[in-house]
Amino acid sequence: MKRGLGLAFAGSTVTYQNQEDEEEEPFYSDSAGLMRQISKMSNLSEANLPLTANVSPTPSMGTNELLGVKTLPERTGGGGNNNENVGRTIYLNNPPKNDQQKFLHNSISTAKYNFATFLPKFLYEQFSKYANLFFLFTASIQQINGVSPTNRYTTLGPLLVVLAATGFKEIVEDYKRHRSDAEVNARDCKALQGNNFADKAWYSVKVGDIVRVEGADFFPADLVLLSSSEPEGLCYIETSNLDGETNLKIKQATTETANLTSSADISQLSGHIKSENPNNSLYTYEGTLIINTPGGSKQIPLDPSQLLLRGAQLRNTRWIYGVVVFTGHETKLMRNASATPIKRTSVEKMVNVQIIFLFGILLIMSLACSIGNVARTLRYHDQMQYLNISSETGYLGQFGYSILTFLILFNNLIPISLIVTMEVVKYQQASLINSDLDMYYEKTDTPALCRTSSLVEELGQIEYIFSDKTGTLTCNEMEFRQCSIAGLAYSDVVEEGKRAHVVDGVEVGQHEFKVLKDNLRNHSTANVINEFLTLLAVCHTVIPERNEKDPNDIIYQASSPDEAALVKGASVLGYTFTTRRPKSVTILAENRELQYEILNICEFNSTRKRMSTVVRSPEGKIQLYCKGADTVILERLSEDNPFVEQTLQHLEEYATDGLRTLCIAMREVSEEEYRVWAGVYEKASTTLVNRQEELDKAAEMIEKNLFLLGATAIEDKLQDGVPETIHTLQQAGIKIWVLTGDRQETAINIGLSCKLIQEEMSLIIVNEESHWETKDYLEKKVKAIKDRINPDAEPVALVIDGRSLDFALEKDLEKLFLELATMCKAVICCRVSPLQKALVVKLVKHHLKAILLAIGDGANDVSMIQAAHVGVGISGLEGLQAARSADVAISQFRYLKKLLLVHGAWSYQRLSKLILYSFYKNITLYMTQFWYAFQNGFSGQVIYESWTISFYNVLFTVLPPVVIGVFDQYVSARMLDRYPQMYMLGQKSEFFNVKNFWGWTINAFYHSLILYWASIFIFDVEPLIHDGQIAGHWVWGTTLYTAVLATVLGKAALITDLWTKYTYLAIPGSFLFWVVFLPIYASIAPRLNFSEEYDGIVPKLFSSVVFYLTVILLPIFCLLRDYVWKYTKRMYKARTYHTVQEIQKFNIPDYRPRMEQFQKAIRKVRAVQRLRRNRGFAFSQNESGQEAKVMRAYDTTLQKPIGL
Repeated sequence: MKRGLGLAFAGSTVTYQNQEDEEEEPFYSDSAGLMRQISKMSNLSEANLPLTANVSPTPSMGTNELLGVKTLPERTGGGGNNNENVGRTIYLNNPPKNDQQKFLHNSISTAKYNFATFLPKFLYEQFSKYANLFFLFTASIQQINGVSPTNRYTTLGPLLVVLAATGFKEIVEDYKRHRSDAEVNARDCKALQGNNFADKAWYSVKVGDIVRVEGADFFPADLVLLSSSEPEGLCYIETSNLDGETNLKIKQATTETANLTSSADISQLSGHIKSENPNNSLYTYEGTLIINTPGGSKQIPLDPSQLLLRGAQLRNTRWIYGVVVFTGHETKLMRNASATPIKRTSVEKMVNVQIIFLFGILLIMSLACSIGNVARTLRYHDQMQYLNISSETGYLGQFGYSILTFLILFNNLIPISLIVTMEVVKYQQASLINSDLDMYYEKTDTPALCRTSSLVEELGQIEYIFSDKTGTLTCNEMEFRQCSIAGLAYSDVVEEGKRAHVVDGVEVGQHEFKVLKDNLRNHSTANVINEFLTLLAVCHTVIPERNEKDPNDIIYQASSPDEAALVKGASVLGYTFTTRRPKSVTILAENRELQYEILNICEFNSTRKRMSTVVRSPEGKIQLYCKGADTVILERLSEDNPFVEQTLQHLEEYATDGLRTLCIAMREVSEEEYRVWAGVYEKASTTLVNRQEELDKAAEMIEKNLFLLGATAIEDKLQDGVPETIHTLQQAGIKIWVLTGDRQETAINIGLSCKLIQEEMSLIIVNEESHWETKDYLEKKVKAIKDRINPDAEPVALVIDGRSLDFALEKDLEKLFLELATMCKAVICCRVSPLQKALVVKLVKHHLKAILLAIGDGANDVSMIQAAHVGVGISGLEGLQAARSADVAISQFRYLKKLLLVHGAWSYQRLSKLILYSFYKNITLYMTQFWYAFQNGFSGQVIYESWTISFYNVLFTVLPPVVIGVFDQYVSARMLDRYPQMYMLGQKSEFFNVKNFWGWTINAFYHSLILYWASIFIFDVEPLIHDGQIAGHWVWGTTLYTAVLATVLGKAALITDLWTKYTYLAIPGSFLFWVVFLPIYASIAPRLNFSEEYDGIVPKLFSSVVFYLTVILLPIFCLLRDYVWKYTKRMYKARTYHTVQEIQKFNIPDYRPRMEQFQKAIRKVRAVQRLRRNRGFAFSQNESGQEAKVMRAYDTTLQKPIGL
């Protein structure tokens, strides 16, 4: 069956060509496996297109339409002298020739700006905010002579201050990114210079350099492996930072260069590499190594098994030599990263929309006043000849000028201070996150770090979390915890209630490991224990290495962390694996050195779900040791197996605790049976047709009539607090999807361990082989869920693998897939590529009006993190790029709970209140100007002195919104943690929505109306002051200004939930500051020839009873309605947070029934039922198909080359 189209990278194009369908297999280092993997990438979904491609094929196009060669332009890298279709030529040990080609440098940058792009990108971002655009327009028309009723700089000055403050914040935040990049670029590696290796900074590494990478170091660039410290040029690498795979990958140098194990040898290497051009495919590489030899040049093909990618880590190998082929932003890792996007919050977007409506109101007000001005001029033209308006053109000009005048007069309906206030508050909120000791990880000395403060309020509105698994939920540390041997359970730590005891003559419970050691000497099961521990120490693909400083300390190097955990477990129990030779292994059992001859290894793969080793024991007996999933082991047991029932019971207990289980079995093989079988196996191993299938058939012949020894239980250690965090986040209404590159069984197991998948959930597992099969399956499941009478009665979890996800993300299926996924309580996508992670996030982002958060720890998570509204990176581990590219970096997944439920909820509520209050205070003041227009003949005359108007936002009302935005708490952190359901207030936008915004706006109109007309009435009734003089315009204006200030500050006091010393300083303090400021300013400014309106005003004001009565009574009258409304809401229409506020205030205990023990018992029963219904395993064994070959190459008794 044909499926899709394959991707073949050549030069700067992506060529589609037909490929045969193959069985799904993970990526490993053998070239055959890699080519199969490449063919599986061959569907037409966006998931397989380069991130940098400018066009993409239509997913719905048929195969026949695309059988011709199609090309997609892809950005090419350095090597400008090379033909694009040929690729690049890299010369070995010839820097001058490589320098001529001007390859890209090795420096990388994840920053948002540089010197060239800062100004255009910053200005574009700032003026995409309509408020700034409006103020720029206002500042421009203020420069026109005779138009502005206020000083021409009263808008331009504050706007420049706003832009400067925002720019400073952006520079500070981006500087941190540049500094982080500089730390990475300045790392040291060793590069060949002459005949020796010398230290060289990463940024100085060039294409063509031969570098030496030490064990546990990260690769500084994309390298082609030349040789290593291991036999036959082998090396192990960890790529979890790239693709999420926890298993180590095996890479192997070509045989022609594998023997170059010294600097002198490698410096003599002459020739060149013809390499493909840079591209973003992590799993493909094509090149040719041409070596100059005395007999002429020799061509050696290169494939992905020789490619070592930047971002990967050298493991279980002392050193390697590699030649650099791609550097900097041309490495495959960086080609999978997109530019740092400009993210804008939903609150900002909504503010932008409301500003448009406010501008519409402002325009209507300006037009109305301009029409009034022209109408009055026409009516009273004869009485206003001094205005020199004598023609129709003059009236039109007057009308135009009047519009501009009133636009300037009313422009502060939209608060210019809002933008800078928001930026300052967000920066302070980010600082509170950074300084929170509850999110400080002492073990690695890592605090939380909010890199992008502009997104803090989004943290309070998250509806979906997309999480990586490895390194995010788990520690990637396997520990041997428990085992069942001969029907008895053993554990490293036994809880008091689980200790072994006898019930009705039957021994139940768990023994400690020290009891196991005693039973090995004098118990009826001693022989079974011996075989069990021998199997763990012999049946594996682990390499032992002795610590050079302490020869007694053995370090186990394994491609699978599970394998290493089992061998370490056997060592702890007294059976230590010490030596591996090509045909034997040596163990130290109970202080006796025993050598087992390795006759055959039947390797693990995802179909067999087991591995077997045929050995000859020291006594000369041939034995088969087998370990694997319980489902495959149990069906291969002989009839006489006394421990099956007890072992199954223990397996159920292990599965309930979320442990990874394996069954352990063995049998003795007669010499004759082995001789016959060995012939079949040898024939299968040399066949050229369906070799793997033939080997599996051969293994089936001998893996039968097994005797069950017991079972093992390994803990894939979760990060602390992960299950509790996930449970709490789910209570808060947040849906969690796990996107991982790990295998399906492992992902499901972790899903159960971390309580993402609950015991009562049914699993929908999508593992389809074609587009139409996937569509049919998804449609059936959607229909089945919709047809349920009560869908919530049995919640559902969705598990989909990367291959099926390819089809599900195609245009005609993506909505169907999303519909099914949103019906499920949990979603796990396994075996997914970095690009697929980003596409899943973008799918949800595009079709659902929800705020998304992505969290990960590796470079493979960067595209997902950048695609989400908020990206969170797990920091604290060296070399992880996710934390540098994220908006927020934390060191443990459990910190996400406080980050969202406390800091997020606070930030959203504070910002909402700040924005609403900022609009309210400005509308309250500036609408009085509008009411005044009806009494001043629409002349544009102002009530207040112009500089005092500017000081309103800059001095007298700047502190209340800042203090509310930084310190206010509608409930405490303790209450938010106790009642996570309160987080849903942010998800539903309860604190900031259209209804709230216009409610505050109407209230501001109402207050301005009361303040203006009441003051007019007061001064009409009582125009005289104490000495018989008439109160002038500026006395009335200043009195009204003071009353407005008292009202808006009183409103701030009314909405404040938490009073601190800063609150007192901001609200009463601001009013006192005005009272002190006014007489000082009014005395000094007129003498300096500005603000002359205040000349002689202070004695008149402060000696007037009218002034004091107006300032006291008007704010009380205005705020009385607000107080009554607040009282009514709290008493008769109470919201959830009102109730929690009462609980907090009176410290009422939480009387909700405690049912943890009952629920725990229920979960255990359901877990057992699930296990019986859907028994499986999760064992992270490598299935590269070359493990046996690798093991035959090792002899740990020989001295390894030091590579110098």
